[in-house]
Amino acid sequence: MKIYLVGGAVRDQLLGLAVKDRDWLVVGATPEQLLAQGYQQVGKDFPVFLNPTTKEEYALARTERKSGAGYTGFICDFSPDISLEEDLIRRDLTINAIAQDEQGTLHDPYGGIADINHRTLRHISPAFAEDPLRVLRVARFAARFHHLGFSIAEETLSLMQQLAEQGELQHLTAERVWSETAKALTEKHPEIFFETLRKVGALSVLMPEIAALYGIPNPAQHHPEIDSFVHTMMVLQQAVLLTKNTKLNASAVRFSAICHDLGKALTPPEMLPSHHGHEKKGVQLVRNLANRLKIPTYIKELAELSCEYHTHIHKAFELRPDTLIKLFNAFDAWRKPQRFLEFLTVCMADSRGRMGFEKRKYPQKDYVWQLYQTATQVDVQQVINDGFEKQQIRDELMKRRINAVKAKIAEIRPHFLTN
Repeated sequence: MKIYLVGGAVRDQLLGLAVKDRDWLVVGATPEQLLAQGYQQVGKDFPVFLNPTTKEEYALARTERKSGAGYTGFICDFSPDISLEEDLIRRDLTINAIAQDEQGTLHDPYGGIADINHRTLRHISPAFAEDPLRVLRVARFAARFHHLGFSIAEETLSLMQQLAEQGELQHLTAERVWSETAKALTEKHPEIFFETLRKVGALSVLMPEIAALYGIPNPAQHHPEIDSFVHTMMVLQQAVLLTKNTKLNASAVRFSAICHDLGKALTPPEMLPSHHGHEKKGVQLVRNLANRLKIPTYIKELAELSCEYHTHIHKAFELRPDTLIKLFNAFDAWRKPQRFLEFLTVCMADSRGRMGFEKRKYPQKDYVWQLYQTATQVDVQQVINDGFEKQQIRDELMKRRINAVKAKIAEIRPHFLTN
């Protein structure tokens, strides 16, 4: 029996990155042998065991044979005769198929070290095409390692394109697609994930609402980058910068950044490059995308609200007090202040996600947040103490909040406009 450290731990070690999880491969053993040593079995489809001391995962060497469509259509063989090379060849990329034995010696049968040195993401064998999930995984690795200079090998891009064209991606479950997307959203350059999927034709299959933005023009004076998809990717990158090292729900802000302009794909050609009414038009598209991918409710709701109301904040200095209170109500900002702050962050990312506007000030965010905090200071208990009942309480509360915001606008708006 031989034990090897495999996968991401070896790869990240060679890249000089912090190793988070360690996965181990056991060659030449049976499940019975590991169970006898106190290992606990956790894998259902194939034997994966938890080490009794470290609780790290140890998997028996295995081979996989395609038996049906999609991600789950495989037959696994995990006999003790399977070699290290046979196990490694079933993995997706060469950089993920390097093993380190207990003496520290590296085993690299498929050129992973050379590809790390050349900063190349390359599939190991034609068997890559048997698993459509790998299209998303490779796009995610491209996002993760973009800052290190990695790019995808041309032959791997061609295989990914083939999988998209052959309809294999349609066999992926919503949970799998969202799981990979959610992981990609946490990377330094999630825009590379979506750009890669678009390049190989996978985005139009899995997220057609986002893919439809490609080629849709915007007015050049406001959007020097012109293209709506390019703008969306720039907004996503700004959302990354604005959520880094904060307590905000980064995934919700970043996904909402992607969805904020989906309605622009529905603009009639004769109206272009103007997009009047794109905000409300986009809400149903966001809903369709979120429902299909079974996206968590919190993220879905923030994305829908951001789509519908983002231009309100751009025009904040023109909004009347009653319009602002209605906006706070729409977000249930009284009970969900963080969600409202996350929405303002999406708006700021939208403003900065334009060519040449990346460092632009966005005073609207602080202005609206101050007005919101002023509105929250109106005490509902005082309204009740003043003798108002039932529906009168809501009406009076609304009235007092409007008056408080009106007074605050008179106080701070001149300062914001002159600075």
